[in-house]
Amino acid sequence: MHVELFLKITEQTIYYFKMISPHLHPSLFVAHTQHKGRGVFTAKKIAKDTVIETAPVIVFDAAQRKLLEQTNLYNYVFEWGKGYTGCCVALGLVSIYNHAVPSNCEYIMVFETETILIRTVRAIAANEELTINYNADFDDKKPVWFEVKNDV
Repeated sequence: MHVELFLKITEQTIYYFKMISPHLHPSLFVAHTQHKGRGVFTAKKIAKDTVIETAPVIVFDAAQRKLLEQTNLYNYVFEWGKGYTGCCVALGLVSIYNHAVPSNCEYIMVFETETILIRTVRAIAANEELTINYNADFDDKKPVWFEVKNDV
């Protein structure tokens, strides 16, 4: 009985670790753009619906969010939690993806594992910049809090 319980815990633990293992597509790289600062690019083609990154996040409650909003970090946080009153900072490259409408990727927040996934919404060409829509939906046209510049 103890062995069976140990196996169940071990299987669940292994599954949990698989769920939050950081992942970064091997062809991604960071480079400077003409007008938007740094951005994330791919050296190779990537198919539609490919998860290109899974990144852990550092979660902040509503009180901490108010403090972060007074810093430069404000431009790199994601709303987080029930009612989106908190926020998080994503590790990995997530905070480097630039905004576009429509974007060629989307981000998915997984509250249970405190991770953000980045997934392509269409096929991506080699050397193309990977973008997300900061309003969450890849084609959401609502204004964002800064002037949008395009590198076209």
